[in-house]
Amino acid sequence: MPRFVSDSRPISAQHLLTEFYREEFLKHRRCLQQQRAYYSEGAITDAEAALSRIMGKLEQLSTQDNAPQLVSSLLKKFDVVTGLSSWSDPKQTH
Repeated sequence: MPRFVSDSRPISAQHLLTEFYREEFLKHRRCLQQQRAYYSEGAITDAEAALSRIMGKLEQLSTQDNAPQLVSSLLKKFDVVTGLSSWSDPKQTH
């Protein structure tokens, strides 16, 4: 009978926060992909490059004292482009 060894290392709050941020940026990336037809290829390329840069630095950004404000600001800027918050905001549905 096979035995499974679980990873018993504690997960830090910092790691959880970083993963939460990562998932939020991934949601914007998926939303952007669904809207590809509405933007120029240059705009898509620029937005994807910015998302990649941010996601590549998320560990570093998450350790800054002002991480919640900084990441929130970045997410809001992407929301202007993707409109993701209006997709999931129940107040926006009719």
